Amino acid sequence: MAATYHRADSENGDHIDDPSEDAIYMLIDDLNDTDNTFVVIQPDEDDPAWYVSVAVLDAGEGYEVVRRDTRSREHDVTTGENISDIAHEIVLWLKGRSRPRSTS
Repeated sequence: MAATYHRADSENGDHIDDPSEDAIYMLIDDLNDTDNTFVVIQPDEDDPAWYVSVAVLDAGEGYEVVRRDTRSREHDVTTGENISDIAHEIVLWLKGRSRPRSTS
């Protein structure tokens, strides 16, 4: 079954449909600078119009957050160290983009 709103996928193969703030926190917390360096959250569709990604910065000193929405021409890149703050900001950003998938 496809995600209703969006899905999260990490480099190591973790996949969560419609992740909660806690799930996003856990995905980010699991990142490292060797074999699981990023997580991407986007709509569960073939050509998503938006995404947010979190990647480990070099030497594992914080995270780079990229928010991209082609519909509004938004492209924002920030950095941070506090996973709770990053996860919360992502959830707020997602609320402005997610719309339930049609079941028909």
